[in-house]
Amino acid sequence: MDRFMGTWKLTSSDNFDEYMKAVGIGFASRQIANMAKPSLLFSVDDQGVFSMKSMTTFKTVEIKFKLDEEFDEITADDRQAKTVMSLVDGKLVQTQSWEGKSTTLEREIQDGKLIVKCVMDDVVAVRTYEREE
Repeated sequence: MDRFMGTWKLTSSDNFDEYMKAVGIGFASRQIANMAKPSLLFSVDDQGVFSMKSMTTFKTVEIKFKLDEEFDEITADDRQAKTVMSLVDGKLVQTQSWEGKSTTLEREIQDGKLIVKCVMDDVVAVRTYEREE
């Protein structure tokens, strides 16, 4: 998890609108999300609880988690999901389940960048973040 720690700024986003449609996010919320350029802040406290905070000018959302333990998450678009965060082959994999649906967000470090692959059924979006200094 150490590789993820710190602050990351979104630099590119590919197919994210299609991903949000597949998840079921409405038009107005998608428009706001498409304009937002979030920063992601990963940290850990002295109890071993990880935090992932997504910050935009519109909204800040923070989740706190322990690896491989399910928790209740209210997503940025206000879905109430059961979520599990796991480390799989060096990737931080987030699985959200709600109303019989499920989506996966895989985060990994490639060439010093944080690559996030968002998967819902057969729709895949890729978002790239660079470390903030």
